[in-house]
Amino acid sequence: MSSTFAHYQGPASLPSDYALLSRVAGHHNVEEDSLSESETTDETVTPKGKTIRRRESLPGPYFRPKNPTMGVYPGPNPGESTSSVPTEHTPLLAPPPIPRIEEDIDRDPAHDNDGKMEMFWEELKILTKYALPVFGTHLLEYTLVIVPVISIGHLSTTALAAISLGSMTASVSGFSIIQGFCSALDTLLPSAWTSSHPQYVGLWAQRMCVVMGAMLIPILLIWFSAESILLFLRQDPDVARLAAIYLRWVSLGLPAYAFNCISRRYFQSQVPTRIILMVAPINAFLGWLLVWGPKPFRLGFIGAPLASAISFNLISIASLAYGVFFVDRRAWHPLSSRMFTNLGVLVHFGLSGVGQTASEWWAWELVALAASMLGPAVLATQSVLLVSASTTFQAPFALSVATSVRIGNLLGERKAKRAGVSAKTSIVIALAVSCLTSMMFLLGRNVWGRLFNDDEEVIALVSEILPLVALFQVFDGNSAVTGGILRARGKQLIGAVLNLSAYYLIGIPIGIYLAFPWKMGLHGLWIGLTVSLVYCSFIGTYLCFKTDWHHEVEKVRLRLENEDRLRKAETNKDGGERGENDNGYSAVSNGSGGSGGH
Repeated sequence: MSSTFAHYQGPASLPSDYALLSRVAGHHNVEEDSLSESETTDETVTPKGKTIRRRESLPGPYFRPKNPTMGVYPGPNPGESTSSVPTEHTPLLAPPPIPRIEEDIDRDPAHDNDGKMEMFWEELKILTKYALPVFGTHLLEYTLVIVPVISIGHLSTTALAAISLGSMTASVSGFSIIQGFCSALDTLLPSAWTSSHPQYVGLWAQRMCVVMGAMLIPILLIWFSAESILLFLRQDPDVARLAAIYLRWVSLGLPAYAFNCISRRYFQSQVPTRIILMVAPINAFLGWLLVWGPKPFRLGFIGAPLASAISFNLISIASLAYGVFFVDRRAWHPLSSRMFTNLGVLVHFGLSGVGQTASEWWAWELVALAASMLGPAVLATQSVLLVSASTTFQAPFALSVATSVRIGNLLGERKAKRAGVSAKTSIVIALAVSCLTSMMFLLGRNVWGRLFNDDEEVIALVSEILPLVALFQVFDGNSAVTGGILRARGKQLIGAVLNLSAYYLIGIPIGIYLAFPWKMGLHGLWIGLTVSLVYCSFIGTYLCFKTDWHHEVEKVRLRLENEDRLRKAETNKDGGERGENDNGYSAVSNGSGGSGGH
């Protein structure tokens, strides 16, 4: 796994977080409230005789984000609902639906007149409650990244530099491509779940497996030719050799990694959390056993990538077992030649997904590549610093998810004042959390590097740059939360432009200029990154504080009313007789029975 894999978890991770949050924080609502018409359930008996109930919609009622493509949402009038499926006008990677989680204070109109300070303390409790389960899940998942770095780091500085270079190569040429392509399912599967043909969920998953099978061929060719490629890029020969060995061994888990990205979406993200909870400690044990364990099992350097590959495969096996024995079979499509049809739709959506998901990912890998040109010790130091910053980043990222959900709910409930207070509360919480992690880095700067490596040069470099990383934390956390606020407002494009301009136009150019012409080395690279986050943080905060929340509520109301009118007009035009083709798209019945592919 890349050391940078989880630092900025792009759009592909958000459906997972929203589904988790809807289940955990909204569980009491599901039990207490009767199901609405849009949440009717059917019973299915599993092979073991267990009766399960499957919602026809995503978990809980939903409010539609600004550029919707999926889900079922309350209409502008009580008892009405609107649904949406992708069309030719649908954004390729629209934001996921935001789960509606109703709090007790939302049910009592008297709380709408609370003072801002009283609302602040109420929202602080709610946002903390929402963020904790997401943070716990992300932290467990990130242990799959941390364990190889820690276990290898104590072998040698060259080994630590090699695993950093190898994981960077794996990210750029493999993991980011797979994540980007699989994000196409975030657009296609939810609408298939809510359609009259839920078996198209299985069909689209099968088609993505076909696409991924084809994609793995060039990826594996690159990985098995990595040493010559890295030498051509003027990397240290010893580091390049070990990085190539890392890639060859971790490739044993590449097909499983691709399958896991697909299954995560097929299961609507309800299973991976439990599986990660089971696999994470196994991965930690394997990381010790195969690198440092007793002689019959001790493999040294190759033990770390082998442990990762085994963990990927364990997740796949557990997902398959769950799918076979415990999941509603109506979402599965029998294996047939249809899995080889309509692959162009996935490629079209997938390429756009790579462009959006991988662009920010690659920015961090460019920084790692620049660090690798400064020598093995610097690359090893960069790996330690980035893993450290990425671990602490999981807290503000979880808060950004919680903020996006909470504000989205409040806008749908037309509570403008509370939405504004919630936004400002999240910024205050992010500042407090970032100050705590910054203080941790400052107080432990002299010993932090020893957690990862025993080389005194690396430990000294880590100690020198940790104050910069501590400052970086403050603006990094703020940027994450303001990004969540922008998502709740439907301003994903602004957030994406802000992030990309921060990295590609400001941070990376400044960092490389300071690192090489000014000969500031790794210090220069981190100064550039910090400047980019300062820019991103200040503009994001300014946009959030200048938001007219009453206007945002009015836009939600007008949008829902307009979509309801369009739905009624389409229903009247088609006479209510619409067929569902196997794209999961709504199409006028043409007498073909919807059995053919395009």
